[in-house]
Amino acid sequence: MRRLINQRPEILSRLLLAALPFFLAFLAYALASQARLAINPTDKLLPAWSTILDAINRMTFVPDLRSGDYLLLLDTMVSLQRLAIGVGLAMLAGFIIGVLQGLIPYVRATLANFTNVVSMIPALAILPILFITFGLGETAKVVLIFVGIVPFIIRDLAQRVEEIPHEQIIKAQTLGASTWQIIIRIVVPQMLPRLIDSVRLSLGPAWLYLIAAEAIAAESGLGYRIFLMRRYLSMDVILPYVAWITFLAFFLDFLLRGLRRVSFGWMYRGHM
Repeated sequence: MRRLINQRPEILSRLLLAALPFFLAFLAYALASQARLAINPTDKLLPAWSTILDAINRMTFVPDLRSGDYLLLLDTMVSLQRLAIGVGLAMLAGFIIGVLQGLIPYVRATLANFTNVVSMIPALAILPILFITFGLGETAKVVLIFVGIVPFIIRDLAQRVEEIPHEQIIKAQTLGASTWQIIIRIVVPQMLPRLIDSVRLSLGPAWLYLIAAEAIAAESGLGYRIFLMRRYLSMDVILPYVAWITFLAFFLDFLLRGLRRVSFGWMYRGHM
């Protein structure tokens, strides 16, 4: 008897099954929008697809009358720059501290509890403190992303370092390797792919912190535009922006998975 857990779909079946939830979601929206608009043609909560497409065209391909900018492109570039700086700094600091904390007992004894405590602080709760300290400019937004995700990266990498088979460390010391050589030759090569995984898992919170900061104090950015349009109940703009943020997040995750696969296929061969 063929059990369900042993049955695997073919390529075409996998594609159709993957597309099915998206099709059902679009269909449900179309039916709900049609029902609401039939009752109230001026309803803004669930605009028709034609209205959404008009808004996409307006935000993407028509320059703003006041500034002359293409707003979707401008907001995307500004938000991605903030995200890249915040995540990049968190990657660098998280990798260095995480490796040292996981490998060196004195560093672990000094920082492990502190890192655990800091990771429990809700990053959005300190947003007013960041705005007071760093002002309403770019620094506060970048610092919020950094503070929000770096403790997780540190804790994750430190744990991964501790999971390295102790025999590897013992053999390296037997062959005369110094602490620095052990870090460079044994720990770092194994932790670089783990770093990519940690960053992938941190992208969701990073986007959350970015949107929250832009919603409160910004003059451009994806989060700023969403909350600006909220004042006018412009769901025809808000919905495409939310979909665009989702696509960007998925695309960044896809790029990181590709980088991991190309650069460290030896570690993930067989289950990528």
